Amino acid sequence: MTLRSAEWYAGSDRNAYIHRAWMRRGNPEDSLDGSKPQIAIANTASDLTPCNKHLNEVAESVKAGIWEAGGVPYNLPVVSLGETQVKPTAMLWRNMAAMAMEEMFRANPIDGLVLLGGCDKTIPALLMAAASVDLPAVVVPGGPMLTGHFRGEALGCGTDVWRLSEEARAGTITNGQFLASEQSMIRSKGHCNTMGTASTMAVVAEALGMTIPGFAGTPAPDARLLSLSHETGRLIVDMVAADRKPSDIMTRDSFLNAIIAVAAVGGSTNSVVHLLAIAGRLGIDLSLDDFDAAGAGVPVMANLQPSGTYLMDDLFRAGGVLAVLAQVGELLHPEPITVTGSPLVDYLADRPVYDDTVIMPRDAPLMANAGIAVLRGNLAPRGALVKPAAATAELLQHTGPAVVFDSIEDMRARIDEPDLEVTADSVLVLRGCGPKGYPGMPEVGNMPLPRKLLEAGVRDMVRISDARMSGTAYGTVILHVSPEAAAGGPLGLVRTGDLITVDLANRALSMAVPDDELAARQESAPTRAAYAAPTRGWAKLYVDHVMQADTGADLDFLVGGSGDRVSRESH
Repeated sequence: MTLRSAEWYAGSDRNAYIHRAWMRRGNPEDSLDGSKPQIAIANTASDLTPCNKHLNEVAESVKAGIWEAGGVPYNLPVVSLGETQVKPTAMLWRNMAAMAMEEMFRANPIDGLVLLGGCDKTIPALLMAAASVDLPAVVVPGGPMLTGHFRGEALGCGTDVWRLSEEARAGTITNGQFLASEQSMIRSKGHCNTMGTASTMAVVAEALGMTIPGFAGTPAPDARLLSLSHETGRLIVDMVAADRKPSDIMTRDSFLNAIIAVAAVGGSTNSVVHLLAIAGRLGIDLSLDDFDAAGAGVPVMANLQPSGTYLMDDLFRAGGVLAVLAQVGELLHPEPITVTGSPLVDYLADRPVYDDTVIMPRDAPLMANAGIAVLRGNLAPRGALVKPAAATAELLQHTGPAVVFDSIEDMRARIDEPDLEVTADSVLVLRGCGPKGYPGMPEVGNMPLPRKLLEAGVRDMVRISDARMSGTAYGTVILHVSPEAAAGGPLGLVRTGDLITVDLANRALSMAVPDDELAARQESAPTRAAYAAPTRGWAKLYVDHVMQADTGADLDFLVGGSGDRVSRESH
């Protein structure tokens, strides 16, 4: 086959001379002779993305595998987003990262891609970009950290931050004790060790077929992560020879398998907005209805925080992600292939479970029907999400009066006021935190509970917002309400005291306000401008073009792809 990179390097004219001469830099003479695939390692390593900091080491193992298989590797640093570091929210830049990656993948003389990600937004952005360019590509997930301990107890990073913070606010531990746990929370390199968004997106990548089967969930410090990275380097050279592209691997049935996988591991609600965006880049018709249809009846097999007890290194020793998928193998679509060219289901045979307290028996799952559920009604005409596995069962059938906050700043200013009119039956409503309204759709949906209720022993309440929440968070939290308030959605019409009903069994989310009253409120409602009213730069472009959560919160002009062709020469 003729390699794509030959458009840069083949020939004896001035332009080919320039492309070759500047790239030699000590590489072997035959590295640019047109016979060797040129492979970019899209590397999200950054000292300011702490969960991805080790990916430079991983890239070296990938490079070795590429050289061994007869390819030529290149480290390509790409936009990296540290979930815990960037303000106002990493989600504001997921689409920017994907756009920049896509353009660099297309613009450069490369034949294949190895995608190095870990922290929450990095794997979604890499997959969105790779889907839009559609060059052979494979994901290397950076892996979870090892478990830290505090006072003899295992710490789930993220999940135990939320838990210990609330206990400190409730007065059951001191603030000094809370802060002391900080030294133990992050034990090693790698991303969060709970089934948060980072772990979930690694599972998604594997279920979509975009990793070497069995890679997802390998702990970052484990030597096998480097071994699999080396193997991935060899594999991408074979993928280029076979012209095996993301569009061949990520089919509609692959996405349905990913939805099933997310449900089986008790994965993050953030996976919904990312899967919708990736599917949009491939032109695949995927909707919220698919998440309910494919995932709602799937049992949760992995007993992992935040839904359960254990952590990611426990899952790995218990048999790993493939052992979980083997437990629900009869639900998976058999046709979709992986990056190896073989179907995912072919890798599920002989996947024993070594600890059935971590990976539960099929006839005794952690929860029988607890995939991510989609609620609709006059409060969320285009849908809202709830994760039953992380919620309090009794609150999933609940009616209570709304306590409304117009912004995250409003909530923080008033949530602990002694005279706040709130009880355990109240429904906390937060708006102005959707894609346009914040902007960027931050992880603030898991609002802290009012201090006076915490002190009285309350540990969960119904909370509703147009925001997201961390995949490491828990509680009866209803998210991604669409349309958001800032886009004219009915969430902007709720008033404190309105009765709100959550009805999981009937997939309903409604407020007891007559239609004519809602229409009157809509007429008199002030226009809800985007937070901070951006007037320039990326934030303005984002607010002007971002779509709603129910379609993936991508930018409208980025949906689809432009392929890998570049028609004009630069010299």
